[in-house]
Amino acid sequence: MQPRLSVTAVLMAGTLAFSLLGPRLCPAAEKVRAPSFELQVKPILSTYCYGCHGEKKKGGLDLRIYQDDKAALEARPVFEKVLKNLQAHEMPPESKPQPSAADRDLVAGWFVSAFEKCDCNHPIAGRVTIRRLNRAEYNNTIRDLLGVNFRPADDFPADDSGYGFDNIGDVLSLSPVQLEKYLAAAEKIIEVAFADKKLVLPPQDEASVQKAVSTLATRAYRRPVARDELSRLMGLFDSAKKDGAKFEDAFRVPLEAILVSPQFLFRAENAPKGGKSNSPIDEYSLASRLSYFLWSSMPDEELFAQAAANRLRRSLEHEVQRMLHDRKSQAFVENFAGQWLQLRNLKLVSPDPTEFPCFDETLRAAMQKETELFFENIMREDRSVLEFINADYTFMNGKLASFYGRNDITGDTFQRVKLTDSNRGGLLMQASILTLTSNPTRTSPVKRGKWVLENILGDPPPPPPPDVPELKEGHSAKLSGSLRQRMEQHRANPSCAGCHARMDPIGFGFENFDGVGRWREKDGEFSIDASGKLVSGESFSGPAQFRALLVRDKRDRFVRCLSEKVLTYGLGRGLEYYDKCAVDNITTVLAKHGYKFSTLILEVARSTPFQMTSTD
Repeated sequence: MQPRLSVTAVLMAGTLAFSLLGPRLCPAAEKVRAPSFELQVKPILSTYCYGCHGEKKKGGLDLRIYQDDKAALEARPVFEKVLKNLQAHEMPPESKPQPSAADRDLVAGWFVSAFEKCDCNHPIAGRVTIRRLNRAEYNNTIRDLLGVNFRPADDFPADDSGYGFDNIGDVLSLSPVQLEKYLAAAEKIIEVAFADKKLVLPPQDEASVQKAVSTLATRAYRRPVARDELSRLMGLFDSAKKDGAKFEDAFRVPLEAILVSPQFLFRAENAPKGGKSNSPIDEYSLASRLSYFLWSSMPDEELFAQAAANRLRRSLEHEVQRMLHDRKSQAFVENFAGQWLQLRNLKLVSPDPTEFPCFDETLRAAMQKETELFFENIMREDRSVLEFINADYTFMNGKLASFYGRNDITGDTFQRVKLTDSNRGGLLMQASILTLTSNPTRTSPVKRGKWVLENILGDPPPPPPPDVPELKEGHSAKLSGSLRQRMEQHRANPSCAGCHARMDPIGFGFENFDGVGRWREKDGEFSIDASGKLVSGESFSGPAQFRALLVRDKRDRFVRCLSEKVLTYGLGRGLEYYDKCAVDNITTVLAKHGYKFSTLILEVARSTPFQMTSTD
């Protein structure tokens, strides 16, 4: 959906409007006269925003302190939020006078010219921090490098997450404990590889040893090993022999050294020497980007061969399709979907056994399996990503079917099931999502609304203000009304109303599902009111209508959110303003090709930030 742009705004701003909720374009701002904050933007803020964000300082924000362009330019995060709320029609509140489309576009034009000075015809690639392999990547790489059934990283410290994922370079630090773990793991891995005959001693001559070391190093470093690197590794072998080590022990030394080498433990994208500000990463780096993106592991022989022949870019579509159909793409389900959908947290939830006696470990596992199979089906069958929202099928075994109120499926084997109930379908109505967004003793409209805003609409709310009282619980609290009524009383606090107006209506739409995702008609003694009205004006009643609203009115927002999540995961870094050009292109091409899953992956792989690196 292209942002609506008035003629007045074109004349005044001379630029395309920028929307955080629709396609975001970076114009060549230097070619036009930029709007003035002091002369054009401040009067709009004064008219429509100062009433709440002036003397009253709602949300701790006083916009009056920004009196000129210089002051405004030092407060990008503030005006990023202002613009987002204006474009989403979340501010001013519905009961207050509203700025015209021209005024909203003018603020957008000023923001773009002030902060987003990039040109989509000459995009900025950005740069990814050199990053170590996370635990999943380490385990998978060891498996594919040496063929051993051994998971040494399960004993490593947990990986930190950033931007929702644990493969982000900026948070993958290396602690002394981690280094000790790598040293111990390398010794154990080589021992297991010899015991399993995945490694064998080469013949009592130097050339054979050197060939074996070179072969392992080339695969471990995910590129041809350099001559000086090989010399250093062979130097370790020679030193061990001189110190009296047996041949086998001496041979193990360079092998263990390979597994603790930065070239193995860390990933870095290499660009040709003498490159310009944006340079293509070399094909070995591209092969690694692809393999860790889709497999969370090192490239296979086919990717290595394509890179060695310098033809990987030319065969990118074929390779992406091949990799998606390879069994190793299960890692994408586990590591991307597991973090995007927060499925990894399902193992941590503890529904109260008194309130939810049907919930047990078998059901927990079945819930997770349903969602994983559903995601995998869309990926492997190359279906539309819109089915994440509106699919009319899912996967069940007997345990889960009985939980959902169906008696036509038995046994432990999962099977694809046609849904006939309009209140089920897509991710939002699956028990896994509904359970992990609940509290132990009850549903949580706030958590459910927040989850949808973060993971479906790409519009996460800010953290709650400090010292906000908790919602009263217990029998006496329930006497004062349904959960919805108590929440409406609770959010009367003006400092909470703004965010809850965005989250709560969405969450109320799912109140027919209890804390573990079973359908219900009542909340205790009270009838369920599953109606809601979004801050952008759309009304709905119940999960089926909300799902239809998403597909009808919020499709572009979902597709953009998913594209940003996949690009973030694929790059291993958070997105910056200059990545908006790439996201614009991904979403545009995706729509033209029927929203097919493979198109999303392929366009991410073809994008400037994935293919290139900034060398300035």
